[in-house]
Amino acid sequence: MSQIHALSDDQVAGELKKMTAFIRQEAMEKANEIRLKADEEFAIEKSKLVRQETASIDSSYEKKFKQAAMSQQITRSTVSNKTRLRILSARQELLDRLFEDAQKKLGDASKDKDQYQTVLKNFILEGAYAMNEDKLQLKVREADKDVATKALEDAQSEYKSKLSKDVSITIDESDPLPAESAGGVMVVGTGGRIDINNTLEERLRLLETQALPSMRVTLFGENENRRFHN
Repeated sequence: MSQIHALSDDQVAGELKKMTAFIRQEAMEKANEIRLKADEEFAIEKSKLVRQETASIDSSYEKKFKQAAMSQQITRSTVSNKTRLRILSARQELLDRLFEDAQKKLGDASKDKDQYQTVLKNFILEGAYAMNEDKLQLKVREADKDVATKALEDAQSEYKSKLSKDVSITIDESDPLPAESAGGVMVVGTGGRIDINNTLEERLRLLETQALPSMRVTLFGENENRRFHN
């Protein structure tokens, strides 16, 4: 039968020392393991937060950039529209001034009698061709009676030459054009029911309406924004 020997105090102390060292080692390894895991989790959480904040900053920057770009676009468009409107207004003022000046100079058209007689003849012929009637009347200013008489005689002669038929044209002395009129003629047919207004004022008005597009091109060039052209 074996005998159990009791440990001496030194042996007990040695064993305790070994156990203490083992426990300490275990504790240090565990603490190191916990620290590493904590560092890893911290790094993951930190990376997550950084990504979130970066995404938030990027989103905020993109939003502000879009807002700034939109604001700049609106400002540019507003300035462009205001500039375009000022240009259009200035161009229209110029055109209006041209026609106003032309209106003021209409009265000068009758000063050169020979030239004015030719103008009246062409106005009368235009009305005669359009009416295509045997008898026509003219309304003219009292001051134009003599030159209009010569003009209608020339018109009758040219009308017969071109169409091989006569047209009787007389001046309606009972209803002349107003004295303040710039001149021209009113060709009346069908017993007074139809008339063609070939006064200088009416011709200028027609010119303003019909020739305005070509005048704009002549003065200002083609409109770059216009997609279709006649």
